[in-house]
Amino acid sequence: MDRARSYETGIFKKPGDFIQMFKDVQSKVSDVVLGKEKPVEESTPEYEKLKHYIFELENHLAEAQKQAFRLVKRHRELGQSLADFGKAIKLLGACEGDSLEKVFSEVGSKSEMLSIKLQREADNLLFNFEEPLKDYVRAVQSIKATMLDRANAFRQHFDLDQERKYKELNLEKMKFMNPEKFSESETEFSELKAASEEATKRYEHIVSVMNDELARFQEQKTADIGLAFHEFAKGQAKLAKDIADAWRSILPKLEACSSS
Repeated sequence: MDRARSYETGIFKKPGDFIQMFKDVQSKVSDVVLGKEKPVEESTPEYEKLKHYIFELENHLAEAQKQAFRLVKRHRELGQSLADFGKAIKLLGACEGDSLEKVFSEVGSKSEMLSIKLQREADNLLFNFEEPLKDYVRAVQSIKATMLDRANAFRQHFDLDQERKYKELNLEKMKFMNPEKFSESETEFSELKAASEEATKRYEHIVSVMNDELARFQEQKTADIGLAFHEFAKGQAKLAKDIADAWRSILPKLEACSSS
């Protein structure tokens, strides 16, 4: 409409310009209706690198958390299997009697003891390994939500800034070509300028806060995930030693039983 009014004041020198204006508008509307027009996005090498990193981090953390869950499940299942095996081997020993009963009872007791250790290690895995990974999956999803707010703020900042520049040019022309409407347009321009500046401040604030939070996130993530993997390795090492010691302790009795 601004361009149409400009035609009335003689800015368009040829009727063909007026026709072209309507063709441009028609094309623009068609793009919007058909979804061809892409929204303006913030695109700098640094921000593109950050976005790529965040999406990759989310995928890898989610996969690690998924496998950690499977480890917890496997420990619980193995613990239950050892408990069931312990009961079964004790019943078998009671059926056999004599020296086998005592040896098999000890094998059953070791199995039940290891079952408890596996269940405890499953709990440790859950709280000290899987849960921290899950927390960081949620943290990355929160960062992605902030990135969406940043994208929306950037689009609003960009659109209002472009509109402000366009209105500013028209206002200069109107000052000489249509003085009676200049005052009203000047007021509208002042309101638009204020809205544009507010949108820019909001976008810059989101960028500043996001940069600070990401720096803290990276530092904390390194410490937390490093600790989680340390606890995982320590727990697995202790469990493996306990299992090896338990079975090794009854080997002499089983050897004596098999040779007699």
